[in-house]
Amino acid sequence: MSLRTEISILRGFFTPEEAAAWKLNSGTGEVGSLLESLMEGDFEAVLQNQHILDLLAGDGSGADEDIEAYLEGRVSLYLTCGPCDDQRTRELVLLVLAASCLHLFAQSNWTGPSVSIALCDLLPPILQPFNERLSAPLRSHLLLDGESVYTLVANPFLLLLARVILVKCSSRMLSLQLVPWWTLRYISLHQQILEDCSPQLHSLAQSSMDTVMKCEPGLSEHCTLATQFHLECSYISLMYYDYKLAKEHIRKAQELSGLDISMTGALGKRTHFQQKNLAQLVLQVERKEEQAKASREDSPSYTPPSMLPRDYRLNDDTVLDHISFAEPGQYDLPDLRAEEQAVHLWCCSLCGPPGLLPVNPLNIEDTLFFLQCILSQPKFWAVHVSALCLRTSLEKGSSRRAERGMMQLQAIVDHFEDQRCPVTERLKVFYCSRVSPRWVIQKQLAGLLSDLGCISSALLTYEKLQLWEDVVICYERLGQHGKAEEVVRRELEKKETPSLYCLLGDILKDHQYYDRAWELSGRRSARAMRSKALLHLQNKELQQGVSCFQESLRINTIQLGVWFALGCAYLALEDYEGAARGFHRCVGLEPDNAEAWNNLSTAYIRLRMKQKAFHTLREALKCNFEHWQIWENYITVCTDIGDFSEAVSAYHRLMDLRENYKDVQILQILVGAVVENLTDSHGEPAATMLPKMKELLGRVGARHSSDAHVWQAYARLYGDGHSSSPEDNEKALELLSKELRCRVRAGGWEADPLLFKEVIQRALHLGEGENSPGHVLLPVFQQRHTDVATGQVHAELQEVVNALDQLVSQLQELNRKLREQ
Repeated sequence: MSLRTEISILRGFFTPEEAAAWKLNSGTGEVGSLLESLMEGDFEAVLQNQHILDLLAGDGSGADEDIEAYLEGRVSLYLTCGPCDDQRTRELVLLVLAASCLHLFAQSNWTGPSVSIALCDLLPPILQPFNERLSAPLRSHLLLDGESVYTLVANPFLLLLARVILVKCSSRMLSLQLVPWWTLRYISLHQQILEDCSPQLHSLAQSSMDTVMKCEPGLSEHCTLATQFHLECSYISLMYYDYKLAKEHIRKAQELSGLDISMTGALGKRTHFQQKNLAQLVLQVERKEEQAKASREDSPSYTPPSMLPRDYRLNDDTVLDHISFAEPGQYDLPDLRAEEQAVHLWCCSLCGPPGLLPVNPLNIEDTLFFLQCILSQPKFWAVHVSALCLRTSLEKGSSRRAERGMMQLQAIVDHFEDQRCPVTERLKVFYCSRVSPRWVIQKQLAGLLSDLGCISSALLTYEKLQLWEDVVICYERLGQHGKAEEVVRRELEKKETPSLYCLLGDILKDHQYYDRAWELSGRRSARAMRSKALLHLQNKELQQGVSCFQESLRINTIQLGVWFALGCAYLALEDYEGAARGFHRCVGLEPDNAEAWNNLSTAYIRLRMKQKAFHTLREALKCNFEHWQIWENYITVCTDIGDFSEAVSAYHRLMDLRENYKDVQILQILVGAVVENLTDSHGEPAATMLPKMKELLGRVGARHSSDAHVWQAYARLYGDGHSSSPEDNEKALELLSKELRCRVRAGGWEADPLLFKEVIQRALHLGEGENSPGHVLLPVFQQRHTDVATGQVHAELQEVVNALDQLVSQLQELNRKLREQ
């Protein structure tokens, strides 16, 4: 019975069968009334229940010094000798309390509407006079790994109490199996109110996932819940840049949902004036047969559309709000359940921050179509709001859609206080839908206003939200640098915090403020050391910057930008092993960071680890296929390690990207490898690439027809005039002739003995009768390089001159004989 009750609490409602069983067995007593209030969404009633108030009450000793330790003591005492005789009942009461705390905390900061409960309502009477003094300690207990808590987070006491029950005292709740799942939900909420990722929460999330996975066989009957579990795990994995684990969980979630999602094409129109139907992207969704027949009583019921935020239409004079398909009903979606919509939403979130796909126009277009499919079935508050926010985020760069995005965000912000939609509807699949906190959506709205040029309006919103960093940026954009400093100093007069001192240091570029923030935080502010390190880098103080970066990473290892900056600093110091470590951690956190992959390859090249450099550059190109500098590095490494086939492909790609691209040295190396039949890195003879090299040189020659070195390399592929094939010899002589003409037309060679010697040597390959360049070269040479006093050619050029003279004589004799015939 305990596991079934835990499953019902996780789901948020009873199925008809479970409700009947619960009333029959456990519907009476204190735990029954608490559970009833939880299921009805009356979380305040749970917290104000006399049983719970007695649990939290005490003499209050030490609470004003360490509120977390006080709560832990009260919970431990309740577990040991609470009023309930049954240990399992006591544990169930605590689980209901923890769930109510998390739901009420989510209502206060994510879903709305606002709650009326206050901290003083939950504290024992003896502590109520210290209500104001407890606010700062509450936030300090939620500060982890040097990452500060958002200033205006509402009701932090609820999150702290949930943390005490689910983390501090979970080891004593042995009869409950799914407490770690609630721990995951606590982690999801706690991480979102922190400034950056917390390694402590990441480690706790990993252990909690592993524990729940061991209980997964017990969830085999509850396919809906199992799907939600894997979705929640995938979002938490994304928070901590664990992309591999996120992919594995979403794969399992999609299998459990029974959906087969694929993309296809259909004819349709996108604009009002489009006359001809063109191919458009279409989402094809099918359920597996066994899933289609299955009854899903454990899936949440639909929310009436009138309770959901309004989805604003585009109303553009050119672009249609939806694609108008030639056959409208051909690819209609099935009626999606809650967890199925959440799976679709996860696919959309791939392109959001953080996501598995780089943000580019193609991925954005795919994502917007997924979102349109979700928004066509408005059924669940959390999914609907997440989809609307993500659509606005992706469309903000479109001038035709920016106004719609601004109105949409404002509608969502206003909807938080709408009393028509109860919290029970808002919390359906909330934890597997990645809804943003209220202040994040308001910040997104202010950012959109700023992008549209309404900086003053954005500034008012940032000040209201106490997002001082964004306030400073707005003042900087307005050119009011002094005002930015004034605002920060004003806030410091109210209360000194490490983040405000860091901001002041950013404005004034002064290390003393970062040092003050560092000391004020008890040497636990990763932000202070991070900012101090960046200032050292700006002042070219590289070694000091590296030391500060390392100190910041000692506190919090999950800092993507810091690992990248540390790698760059090491590169500048020529410490290539350190650079490799920094960039390796960076690409581990963000696998689609092309620049980090490229820099990692540079470090490997400097360390003479060419094979590793080759593989890292391949990863860089997966992330950014259009970056010609990466392709240049790639072709160089391919040539160095002997992967000639890849080098040829890379040369073609560089010619696609850069119209005037040419690298004669690479061409000469590739031609030499083919002519000499070297063995490539795969053990294959390079001579097999002869057709590909001829194709490449033909393309290069067509684009750079005045470069003699290109024609010289091209001629080598045909034997340089010494092939056993008459056709090849004829082609080679044609190419050599072009080469020599290019050299002669280049100019300047006749005045330089070394250049002239090279031209003569190339001329010795040719003999084209009256068209021989020897007739032209010899008189020019004799005019420029003959000693006036002696009438003799300079000694160092005598040998090639004699050879050229002899060639001219032979050609003249041959010409005479041909005329006589």
